[in-house]
Amino acid sequence: MSRTALHLATVAGLMMIAAPALAQQPPAAAQPAAQPAPAPRAPAGAQERAAYDRMDPLSRSVFWAAQHEINPADAEAGVKLTQALLEMGANDQAVDAAQRMLVLQPDNVDALMLAGRAHIARGQAFYGIAALEKARGLAPDDWRPLSLLGVAYQQVRRTDDARAAWNEGLRLSPDNPSILTNAAMALAASGEAASAETLLRRAVARPEATLKTRLNLAMVLGLQGKTAEAEQMLRRDLPPEAADRNLQWLNARLQEARAAPVADTARTWASLQ
Repeated sequence: MSRTALHLATVAGLMMIAAPALAQQPPAAAQPAAQPAPAPRAPAGAQERAAYDRMDPLSRSVFWAAQHEINPADAEAGVKLTQALLEMGANDQAVDAAQRMLVLQPDNVDALMLAGRAHIARGQAFYGIAALEKARGLAPDDWRPLSLLGVAYQQVRRTDDARAAWNEGLRLSPDNPSILTNAAMALAASGEAASAETLLRRAVARPEATLKTRLNLAMVLGLQGKTAEAEQMLRRDLPPEAADRNLQWLNARLQEARAAPVADTARTWASLQ
């Protein structure tokens, strides 16, 4: 075989050996396939929302926070998230949730009232008054902003304004238990137990009166020394252990009031706040 023929045969053999190895290598320009973008989350339907409304405040706060994240303009989600946070005592977070709603919906009356409630709950009612006054202006026929305004005014010691707000609320909703209870507890905290009792008796006579209103009446009665009637009410509404604890608290406060000079009785009533 000539030298040229031998060289060509060698080159051909090398190419045959290298070909399988080259075939096993992926093309240099190959790229991984693109992954499809995740589908956007959809808001929960009416049935699921109704189911969560029956759950405890923590479960509701988690659910409504997720719904609000999906759609920050979802007014129902924002309102119910704030309500759940208030029930949990997470008052600072409730303020933040209400304020986020108001950025997008500055005239949302429910959000304005919740902002006011949250400030009241954390003892900073002054910062909620503007929101509540705006709610009153947007809904002049609604008693709810007036009821809350009275509480806020009372907290910042604007007593006359508080009573005016409650009186206007009662004009719109006569004998409303919520307004009567707020006004009564303001009187009780000022040491005007007899006047507070009168308002609370009007409140509990209404069919829509709540357990809280009845317990407030029992407390006011007990602090006036009307312990038999107070005990009867407490044992009707509370389990035995809870009734016993409340009666012990009332007896201790009553003893304090009896031992203190008349000028110092406001200390005992201040604990009602």
